Amino acid sequence: MVRDVLFDVCRRAGISAKKEAHVNFLTDPLDGRSTLRPADVLIFGWVRGKHVCVYLTGVSPLVGLSSWGFRVRHAALKAASHKVTKHEKACIKNQHVFVLFAFNTFGFLEPEAMELFNRV
Repeated sequence: MVRDVLFDVCRRAGISAKKEAHVNFLTDPLDGRSTLRPADVLIFGWVRGKHVCVYLTGVSPLVGLSSWGFRVRHAALKAASHKVTKHEKACIKNQHVFVLFAFNTFGFLEPEAMELFNRV
């Protein structure tokens, strides 16, 4: 649902984008899997003429519960860090920009997600 809303917002703003656009550089061929993997939303020519692969990551903030206390942002930021480590280098190497749209079910948006919305 979040993917569809983000895509619709882009489309209504006149921004050229595609949902679940397959790109072939996000999976290591040595993994034995198909290298064709979809970006949740691909925005064409968005940053300095480069295409942007937007990946959505939604998490429950309850994942961050521990005996040390509850932090609303912890789970979303941890998920964001993992996804960036996993995909950003491949995007840059292939002349694309990687944007992670991380959020939690309590309404927290990772700063990069807020920046994307503000720019649209």
